[in-house]
Amino acid sequence: MDDRFSHLHYVAVDGPIGVGKTTFCKILADRIDGHLVLEEAAENPFLKDFYKDRKRYALQTQFYFLLSRYQQQRELVEFDLFKKRIVADYTFEKDLLFASVNLTEEELALYKQVAELLKKTLPNPDLVVFLTASIEVLIQRIKRRNIAYERNFDFEYLTQVSEAYNYHFFHYNRTPLLVIKTDQLDFVENSHHLEEIFNQIAEMRQGTRYFTRGDQSLGL
Repeated sequence: MDDRFSHLHYVAVDGPIGVGKTTFCKILADRIDGHLVLEEAAENPFLKDFYKDRKRYALQTQFYFLLSRYQQQRELVEFDLFKKRIVADYTFEKDLLFASVNLTEEELALYKQVAELLKKTLPNPDLVVFLTASIEVLIQRIKRRNIAYERNFDFEYLTQVSEAYNYHFFHYNRTPLLVIKTDQLDFVENSHHLEEIFNQIAEMRQGTRYFTRGDQSLGL
């Protein structure tokens, strides 16, 4: 493994629907010899109905995701992070972003009570990578991957989710944070682009850094 990543034991990658989180996590886990943890979205029994009727199925969908992700995260507590690195394609806080968009005020208050209790027992990543892209690019990528339950996707909802992500990570300070705008990046087909991203990850130790291909990265 590349020694530049030796300080990273747990990396979480997050971002809106269609940005390429899972694909990137697989590549990153292979590069740093990490154990890959993927959210089990397709196993949520409410998800297909949620995309048909968001209001009716939002609460069931959110609580299923919350408890499923909590169980996965608890397993990381049992995992020896100094023997095997972890790469996850979500942060635990992710679910709250979706809940804030989907739930009523009363439902959200209940959800937050449960989420706060669960979060106290979970580990923090050494680094969070936030992948972002314009709505136009996200729509193109969602259509290209052609997942059955996303074919009638509500793109107004995508805008709401993307804005929630941007707001959350603009104020995020729990861990080192690398924000990568992926509109002009092809980390699957272009090895140079991928190395640029790896270089940014290797250099991250603290604070927040924004990276856009063609621009100088900005550390804060």
